[in-house]
Amino acid sequence: MAYPENLLYSKSHEWTKIEGEEAIIGITSFAQEQLGDITFVELPEVGDTLEVGDEMGSIESVKAASELYIPVSGEVIAINEDLEDAPEKVNESPFEGGWLIKVKLSEEPKGLLSASEYAELVANEAH
Repeated sequence: MAYPENLLYSKSHEWTKIEGEEAIIGITSFAQEQLGDITFVELPEVGDTLEVGDEMGSIESVKAASELYIPVSGEVIAINEDLEDAPEKVNESPFEGGWLIKVKLSEEPKGLLSASEYAELVANEAH
């Protein structure tokens, strides 16, 4: 599977799209496939300040519940409110309509993977 080249990826399967001083965050197509049909997404509040690796919510599916971890540090400036009524958007469009939160970055992102590095990580996990 190809992953969008314009995104950065965490080892816990979140993606980050950097747009100037802001970042949009979601979970990868691999993560949503592992979870199966998503039934509920819990997100932080707008105004919350989070550091890399902090829990930023949780996601539940018919198979499992999983914590979500923020791959960058910053203040939450928007959440995807569409997911309250339609959590399945994460399955249908993990890199577009199924985004989770938007943050104003407090520091440069570090330690994230490129698309090719992430694809290698996923390939190793799948074995």
